[in-house]
Amino acid sequence: MFPLHRGRRLRVNESIRSLVRETSLSPADFMFPMFIMEGENTKVEIPSMQGIFRRTLDLTVEEVKELFALGIRAVNIYVKVDESLKDNTGKEAWNPNGLMQRAIKAIKSACPEMIVMPDVALDPYSIYGHDGIIENGDVANDATNEALVKMAVSHAQAGADFVAPSDMMDGRVLRLRQGLDAAGFHNVGIMSYSAKYASAFYGPFRDALDSAPKDADVEVPKDKKTYQMDYANRIEAVKEALWDVEEGADMVMVKPGIAYLDIVREVKNAVDVPVTVFHVSGEYAMIKAASERGWLDHDKIMMEQLMCIKRAGASLISTYFAKEAAILLNQK
Repeated sequence: MFPLHRGRRLRVNESIRSLVRETSLSPADFMFPMFIMEGENTKVEIPSMQGIFRRTLDLTVEEVKELFALGIRAVNIYVKVDESLKDNTGKEAWNPNGLMQRAIKAIKSACPEMIVMPDVALDPYSIYGHDGIIENGDVANDATNEALVKMAVSHAQAGADFVAPSDMMDGRVLRLRQGLDAAGFHNVGIMSYSAKYASAFYGPFRDALDSAPKDADVEVPKDKKTYQMDYANRIEAVKEALWDVEEGADMVMVKPGIAYLDIVREVKNAVDVPVTVFHVSGEYAMIKAASERGWLDHDKIMMEQLMCIKRAGASLISTYFAKEAAILLNQK
């Protein structure tokens, strides 16, 4: 009780504050999401994501080397698929010579110690922009799972360290674990998007991959709310994470980040595996836009948000700020 206890004694200067700081950040806490496209020696900035690019494979490899030199040890990769390769089955997703498979091989060849976690979902390959196969006006859960197994095995064959299912189909983690093991990939891990909410924060990401639900000449869901979670729900997120761990997930993810820190802590308290948090495109874009107008201090807000995500319980943060944050941390 005051005056015996004075909390400000531990805040007198930065040296004392650093001694008692409960949470710390390092570049190894980050995973960088990367967008890959066909072609050579080309990068195209995503208009709604200042400083983030779709890169051709050669430039992707060079960027990966830079990230590794900064201390970043994981990348989460996505591919921009040509419209001519899209259909309702998503079969291009397991093409052994597809862009994703070539990207995994190239990254692992150039930087073997970089952990590569390719996205596992059908929306980049779907003519309808959904994460699975459309049957009778909805996404067919079990048929989609079979397609996801083929996709994940093809990623493992290409050299992926983890597969990252972001589709939110029921039971897919178990099917992926069974499929990977049957193919001999016992050491390929699964980082499951366990609590992925149907969020409006994903808009810029869908611009990057053209993966938003599309109008069609057949009945399709108008959005992704039949498989992604209702953002009003908390207990459901814990249940989904626990189910994924029981099915064999090595890591679980909460997505989005800052607006969902209560969920991060709930999941962290419930599971015994690392928790990943996706600091998503909309969260990134808001900071960029506000700082560009002089309304916020870019670097201070960036680091504060990343620290808060780590404090909430994240073992790994997938963030478009990974490179910028790593540069700042390395300067200290």
